[in-house]
Amino acid sequence: MTNKNIDNLTSLWKTVGKSVGSYFEEPEFNYCIVNDSEWPNRIWFKNKVNIKILEAAVRFMSQKSIGLTIPYWDINNDDFNGLFERLNLELKFMQVGMSMKLDKKFDFNERLLIKQITSSEDINEWVDIYPQAFGYKISKEVLISSDGNTKYYLAFLDRKPIGTAIVHYTKNIAGVHGVGVIPSARRKGFAEEIMKYVINESIDNEMEYSTLQASEMGKGIYLRLGYLEDFTINNYVLRK
Repeated sequence: MTNKNIDNLTSLWKTVGKSVGSYFEEPEFNYCIVNDSEWPNRIWFKNKVNIKILEAAVRFMSQKSIGLTIPYWDINNDDFNGLFERLNLELKFMQVGMSMKLDKKFDFNERLLIKQITSSEDINEWVDIYPQAFGYKISKEVLISSDGNTKYYLAFLDRKPIGTAIVHYTKNIAGVHGVGVIPSARRKGFAEEIMKYVINESIDNEMEYSTLQASEMGKGIYLRLGYLEDFTINNYVLRK
């Protein structure tokens, strides 16, 4: 499942980038830079990483005015002995790649109204709520240009938007991304309710597996739901 998880994640970045004309390919890596957005803005490698490829990526990043993040998934048990740090990169955050077979729907108390966004009003609410939940913004153009394989959801409590989710489909995989709630709605089980909703939707759409990338702090909710830990992702940025 590790490769399918990574394929779904990079497909999302590629799809988002292409939708707004911001996806590009170099010989050794692909990248996505979306103006007026802090996401995806990623650079990822096509093949196994070595020092020459990483040096080329760092030179490329240093020439861009928009900050890029390099995700590195150590699925080959490489030992770089601090190579990233020696090349003026610093670890920004870590994630855990997780997956779950979709074989049973969840029952839950439906306290939230969760819906796929369809209107300009929905889009405006989504791009306003998302940075409150995650601390960074996503351009409105990304949502306007979204294709049918990427679905954006809003969660409402008492008619007020309090949470978001993104689901990206690749073959039989439903990749779950961007599940979060605003600070005032946290610690009440709403993120778990959103997860159960999009999992059930994925089953309705005949997906066989669900994948995601969790923070170390947030992975507990996904373990409770039945996800398994598959690999880790170290996300690097240029040192200031």
